[in-house]
Amino acid sequence: MTLQVPGRRELATVDDTRALGEEIAGLLSAGDVVVLDGPLGAGKTALTTGIAAGLGVRGRVTSPTFVIARRHAPATPGGPGLVHVDAYRLLGQDPDGEQPTRRDLADELESLDLDSALERDVVVVEWGAGFVESLVEAPLIVTLHREDEGDVRSAAWHRDGGPAAPAVP
Repeated sequence: MTLQVPGRRELATVDDTRALGEEIAGLLSAGDVVVLDGPLGAGKTALTTGIAAGLGVRGRVTSPTFVIARRHAPATPGGPGLVHVDAYRLLGQDPDGEQPTRRDLADELESLDLDSALERDVVVVEWGAGFVESLVEAPLIVTLHREDEGDVRSAAWHRDGGPAAPAVP
Protein backbone atom coordinates (compact mmCIF):
# COMPACT_ATOMS: atom_id res chain seq x y z
CA MET A 1 0.00 0.00 0.00
CA THR A 2 1.33 3.43 -0.94
CA LEU A 3 1.34 6.17 1.66
CA GLN A 4 -1.27 8.82 0.90
CA VAL A 5 -0.32 12.51 0.72
CA PRO A 6 -1.58 14.46 2.60
CA GLY A 7 -1.88 12.27 5.65
CA ARG A 8 -1.82 12.00 9.40
CA ARG A 9 -0.92 9.22 11.83
CA GLU A 10 -0.63 8.55 15.56
CA LEU A 11 2.78 7.18 16.52
CA ALA A 12 2.57 5.26 19.78
CA THR A 13 6.19 4.07 19.75
CA VAL A 14 9.57 4.98 18.31
CA ASP A 15 9.25 1.88 16.11
CA ASP A 16 6.01 3.34 14.70
CA THR A 17 7.90 6.55 13.90
CA ARG A 18 10.67 4.64 12.14
CA ALA A 19 8.10 2.57 10.22
CA LEU A 20 6.42 5.76 9.00
CA GLY A 21 9.86 6.95 7.84
CA GLU A 22 10.29 3.75 5.81
CA GLU A 23 6.89 4.33 4.19
CA ILE A 24 7.79 7.94 3.42
CA ALA A 25 10.99 6.71 1.74
CA GLY A 26 8.77 4.93 -0.78
CA LEU A 27 7.57 8.35 -1.97
CA LEU A 28 11.08 9.76 -2.45
CA SER A 29 13.72 9.87 -5.14
CA ALA A 30 16.89 11.86 -5.76
CA GLY A 31 16.11 15.56 -5.74
CA ASP A 32 13.38 15.38 -3.13
CA VAL A 33 13.49 17.49 0.03
CA VAL A 34 11.75 16.50 3.25
CA VAL A 35 11.31 19.21 5.88
CA LEU A 36 10.80 17.95 9.42
CA ASP A 37 9.14 20.32 11.85
CA GLY A 38 8.35 19.78 15.51
CA PRO A 39 9.68 20.38 19.01
CA LEU A 40 12.64 18.68 20.64
CA GLY A 41 11.86 15.03 21.31
CA ALA A 42 9.07 14.80 18.74
CA GLY A 43 10.84 12.11 16.71
CA LYS A 44 12.57 13.92 13.84
CA THR A 45 15.75 11.85 14.00
CA ALA A 46 13.80 8.60 14.51
CA LEU A 47 11.75 9.42 11.40
CA THR A 48 14.96 10.12 9.48
CA THR A 49 16.34 6.75 10.62
CA GLY A 50 13.29 5.12 9.04
CA ILE A 51 13.68 7.12 5.84
CA ALA A 52 17.33 6.02 5.65
CA ALA A 53 16.33 2.38 6.13
CA GLY A 54 13.66 2.68 3.45
CA LEU A 55 16.13 4.24 1.01
CA GLY A 56 18.72 1.59 1.85
CA VAL A 57 21.58 3.96 2.58
CA ARG A 58 24.77 3.08 4.44
CA GLY A 59 25.78 4.25 7.86
CA ARG A 60 24.12 4.80 11.20
CA VAL A 61 21.82 7.81 11.26
CA THR A 62 22.32 10.14 14.20
CA SER A 63 21.39 13.75 14.71
CA PRO A 64 23.83 15.93 12.76
CA THR A 65 23.48 18.81 15.24
CA PHE A 66 27.19 19.47 15.58
CA VAL A 67 28.16 18.87 11.96
CA ILE A 68 24.98 20.46 10.54
CA ALA A 69 24.86 18.06 7.55
CA ARG A 70 25.83 14.42 7.10
CA ARG A 71 25.69 12.41 3.87
CA HIS A 72 24.86 8.72 3.80
CA ALA A 73 25.85 6.99 0.54
CA PRO A 74 23.47 4.61 -1.20
CA ALA A 75 24.01 0.93 -0.40
CA THR A 76 23.23 -0.05 -3.98
CA PRO A 77 24.70 1.63 -7.06
CA GLY A 78 22.30 4.03 -8.72
CA GLY A 79 20.10 4.51 -5.67
CA PRO A 80 19.76 7.90 -3.99
CA GLY A 81 21.88 8.79 -1.01
CA LEU A 82 20.58 10.71 1.98
CA VAL A 83 21.75 14.09 3.20
CA HIS A 84 20.55 14.64 6.76
CA VAL A 85 20.64 18.30 7.79
CA ASP A 86 20.00 19.78 11.21
CA ALA A 87 19.28 23.47 10.70
CA TYR A 88 18.75 24.13 14.42
CA ARG A 89 22.03 26.01 14.81
CA LEU A 90 21.34 28.03 11.67
CA LEU A 91 18.18 29.43 13.23
CA GLY A 92 19.74 31.40 16.08
CA GLN A 93 17.84 29.67 18.86
CA ASP A 94 18.69 32.30 21.50
CA PRO A 95 15.29 34.00 21.94
CA ASP A 96 16.98 37.07 23.43
CA GLY A 97 19.62 37.24 20.73
CA GLU A 98 19.53 38.65 17.25
CA GLN A 99 17.57 36.38 14.93
CA PRO A 100 18.85 35.60 11.44
CA THR A 101 17.10 37.09 8.44
CA ARG A 102 15.77 34.97 5.59
CA ARG A 103 18.79 36.18 3.61
CA ASP A 104 21.16 34.99 6.37
CA LEU A 105 19.48 31.58 6.33
CA ALA A 106 19.64 31.40 2.55
CA ASP A 107 23.37 32.17 2.70
CA GLU A 108 23.91 29.45 5.32
CA LEU A 109 22.02 26.93 3.19
CA GLU A 110 24.04 27.95 0.15
CA SER A 111 27.24 27.26 2.08
CA LEU A 112 26.05 23.68 2.68
CA ASP A 113 25.94 23.18 -1.13
CA LEU A 114 22.63 21.32 -0.95
CA ASP A 115 21.91 22.12 -4.60
CA SER A 116 24.58 19.65 -5.72
CA ALA A 117 23.25 17.04 -3.27
CA LEU A 118 19.81 17.33 -4.85
CA GLU A 119 21.14 15.86 -8.08
CA ARG A 120 21.85 12.48 -6.48
CA ASP A 121 20.36 12.46 -2.98
CA VAL A 122 17.24 12.88 -0.91
CA VAL A 123 17.68 15.78 1.53
CA VAL A 124 16.00 15.59 4.94
CA VAL A 125 16.15 18.81 6.97
CA GLU A 126 15.30 18.98 10.65
CA TRP A 127 14.26 22.44 11.90
CA GLY A 128 14.05 23.75 8.33
CA ALA A 129 10.42 24.85 8.18
CA GLY A 130 9.96 28.32 6.80
CA PHE A 131 13.11 28.61 4.71
CA VAL A 132 14.19 25.24 3.24
CA GLU A 133 11.04 24.92 1.15
CA SER A 134 12.56 27.27 -1.42
CA LEU A 135 15.13 24.62 -2.42
CA VAL A 136 12.64 22.66 -4.53
CA GLU A 137 9.19 23.14 -6.01
CA ALA A 138 7.19 20.73 -3.82
CA PRO A 139 9.01 19.57 -0.68
CA LEU A 140 7.37 17.06 1.61
CA ILE A 141 6.58 18.80 4.90
CA VAL A 142 6.27 16.52 7.95
CA THR A 143 5.07 18.05 11.20
CA LEU A 144 5.66 15.97 14.30
CA HIS A 145 3.96 16.53 17.63
CA ARG A 146 4.60 15.04 21.05
CA GLU A 147 2.06 15.13 23.84
CA ASP A 148 3.23 17.07 26.89
CA GLU A 149 2.21 14.15 29.09
CA GLY A 150 3.67 10.84 27.90
CA ASP A 151 5.39 9.59 24.80
CA VAL A 152 2.52 9.54 22.30
CA ARG A 153 3.45 11.32 19.11
CA SER A 154 1.65 12.14 15.91
CA ALA A 155 2.71 13.18 12.45
CA ALA A 156 1.02 15.02 9.62
CA TRP A 157 2.51 15.41 6.16
CA HIS A 158 1.78 17.20 2.91
CA ARG A 159 3.55 18.48 -0.19
CA ASP A 160 4.21 22.21 -0.05
CA GLY A 161 1.91 23.77 -2.59
CA GLY A 162 -0.46 20.78 -2.35
CA PRO A 163 -3.44 20.21 -0.06
CA ALA A 164 -2.62 20.59 3.62
CA ALA A 165 -2.55 17.63 5.97
CA PRO A 166 -5.04 17.43 8.81
CA ALA A 167 -3.81 19.52 11.73
CA VAL A 168 -1.58 17.99 14.36
CA PRO A 169 -3.07 18.70 17.80
